[in-house]
Amino acid sequence: MTVISTALRSLRRNLMRSILTTLGIVIGISAVITMFALGEGAQKKVEQQIENLGTNVLMVRAASKRSSGAKSAAGASNTLELKDAVAIKDNIMEVVAAGASVKGQAQVVSGNQNWNTSVEGANVDYLIASNRVVAEGRTLTDADMTKAAKVALIGQTVAQELFGSASFALGEMIRVNKVPLTVVGLLESKGQDIRGEDQDDIVIVPISTANRKVIGSKNINRVSRLTISVEHSDDLQYVTEEISALLDQRHRVAQGQPSPFMVMNLTEMLSTRAETNAVFAMLLAGVAGVSLLVGGIGVMNIMLVSVTERTREIGLRMAVGAQPKHILWQFLIESVILCLIGATIGLTLSVISVVIMQYGFGWTMILSPTIILISVIGTTFIGIGFGFYPAYKASQLDPIEALRYE
Repeated sequence: MTVISTALRSLRRNLMRSILTTLGIVIGISAVITMFALGEGAQKKVEQQIENLGTNVLMVRAASKRSSGAKSAAGASNTLELKDAVAIKDNIMEVVAAGASVKGQAQVVSGNQNWNTSVEGANVDYLIASNRVVAEGRTLTDADMTKAAKVALIGQTVAQELFGSASFALGEMIRVNKVPLTVVGLLESKGQDIRGEDQDDIVIVPISTANRKVIGSKNINRVSRLTISVEHSDDLQYVTEEISALLDQRHRVAQGQPSPFMVMNLTEMLSTRAETNAVFAMLLAGVAGVSLLVGGIGVMNIMLVSVTERTREIGLRMAVGAQPKHILWQFLIESVILCLIGATIGLTLSVISVVIMQYGFGWTMILSPTIILISVIGTTFIGIGFGFYPAYKASQLDPIEALRYE
């Protein structure tokens, strides 16, 4: 305790210099923790988006009728149909659900309230494949598809805008493009998608109702995209190839001609994005770690200056009985205390920064207790590592020569 109290008194005597010395540590620690919080937040956001997509999801879209300047084969059509979804599910046993959907934009009216929102026509499998869960009420059924029933599922945002509260929406009548629909289900909240669009700002109706009455189409079997859910992730590549081959066969695409359809592995795309975010976060943290090392070098420089300035004090302490190990410990403790003070201030600043970025700018930030602990422990080792040489140099001074020092 005597050594620690002596070290604290020495730091208080040069308060301003001690504060300035910790600045490098403060900046380094706050930068490291903030960068890791940003990286963890980005990772979490991507994981949520993958979860929202559903399990092992493939998306099929119609491509352009031209590809690299070549027209599709004679008789080939680049329009997806409901029968394609049925064929995929019937012929590829690895497929759990083959969702079909069409999408449009419409003004939705209820009483004196109205809201412009996204309207999707969907089959029953689409709700399964896209991980759409009904929080209240019922889901769409095959009977709704067959009868082109005038029913709808609405998202939380639409319910809030039209009815003020989601609990008042069930059983209410809404009008979409002047078509009256009964709200039979309220969708569970999903938040934003990978493009930043609100997935709760949506009305889902049976695809037959959408094509015949709400969105309108010359081809009532038209589908704008297929969402395919595969049972095992290991089968995704195989299923992708099977879907491409099946669609080309069904739409009479001649061998050697470019396929008019695109099959995309959304889960893989998001996983790649997650890996990229993780690497980017590590690079940022690495840059921040360099600033922490620079702070450690600053501590060592100041401690060397302190040893030079206090040479007579060191000689006097040795003359009255202080051992070299006491001098070593005093300067080593001073170095560690400086670093820990810097770590405390840096941690406080990083928490404030995370709160501002999360609630002020809407960024997803996650403070990891593990990273905080590692940062504090790392700072202690920086104090020991960069403080050892000045402390050792002080402990090796000759008492007589030190007392003569001017």
